[in-house]
Amino acid sequence: MRKWLGSLSVLLLAVSAWAQNGLAVPEGTPLKVNLQTTISTFSSKVGDPFRAKLIDPIVIEGKTVIPAGATIEGRITKLTEPRRISGKPTIGILPEDLVMPDGQRFMLNAVLVDTNIPGTDVNEEGMFKGSGHDRRDQVEVAGGTGAGMLIGGLTGGPPGLLIGGAIGAGATSTHWLVQHRSAVLPSGTELMMELSRPMTMSTTAAGAGQ
Repeated sequence: MRKWLGSLSVLLLAVSAWAQNGLAVPEGTPLKVNLQTTISTFSSKVGDPFRAKLIDPIVIEGKTVIPAGATIEGRITKLTEPRRISGKPTIGILPEDLVMPDGQRFMLNAVLVDTNIPGTDVNEEGMFKGSGHDRRDQVEVAGGTGAGMLIGGLTGGPPGLLIGGAIGAGATSTHWLVQHRSAVLPSGTELMMELSRPMTMSTTAAGAGQ
């Protein structure tokens, strides 16, 4: 019995020491990072790793607990390229680890909430949505249809107008599907993430960032 009580006392002392030496980074803390890996729906694969560097330090109670330059590592979880014009290509990423400049590693629970790429969006599930079918694409398809009808009319009269229009629309639609149905997060993109769970950082890690 005394032996068990002695072990329990040691455990409580260890927990108390950790609580005193740890700093909690609350849920919802923003993490502004610079993506170090290019991610695209046409060249990346689900499961591929990615890396990002923290731009702004995280300061808690006047102490820098996560310094600028810390690395966030994770993996790609979703890649889609919809064939329908109304759909949007999607990229899903999962941040998993925070690596401090001195090599200390911490488990990270965070979600993507925004990027600095105009015309794109991040949904409530943290999925990056590439730009959809916009006016420039519509003009491209319409222009292709007109060009096809012109060529068809010159070569075959009224029937040629219909055939040429179909050919023109088909050609530009194919071009649009190839060129515009992909999403890319280039290296250097600024990503905004948020902690989805609190993190407890040791004072050793905090001191390394000062």
